[in-house]
Amino acid sequence: MTGIEFTSAAFGDRTAIPRHHSGEGDDVSPPLTWSGVPEGTSELVLLCEDPDAPSGTFLHWLVTGIDPRSTGTAEGEPPPGGQEWPNGFGRMGWGGPMPPPGHGAHRYFFRLWALSEALPLHGRPTADAVHHAVKGRELASGTLMGTYQR
Repeated sequence: MTGIEFTSAAFGDRTAIPRHHSGEGDDVSPPLTWSGVPEGTSELVLLCEDPDAPSGTFLHWLVTGIDPRSTGTAEGEPPPGGQEWPNGFGRMGWGGPMPPPGHGAHRYFFRLWALSEALPLHGRPTADAVHHAVKGRELASGTLMGTYQR
């Protein structure tokens, strides 16, 4: 599987996500940029998850149906053509980092997949359900990891 170059102008890989993008800040999604989407991609899927949450992996953002010709998304905007899904807070779209105070730095994995076909998701999918649904459909992927602590 090939790799997608996946970055943010707001933070670097394995660095702190600015408070502005967190649940205790302005709670706006960070700007994201990608390249290297392979020919034959049906859709892009974006997932942001926190595997360090006390109750298990927490879903912060899920967007499906992203235009495979797109190259990114602006701060506070869903990716072009994308359908946002409910996050772990029960709201549609982005829900910024908000780990428990004193819990240490949490890792936030932004994952972008180029898929050969649309994902069969319904209701309120979990991060694990997305990972399971992507299997066998991925043509390429990219990962960006940021950290946040309170």
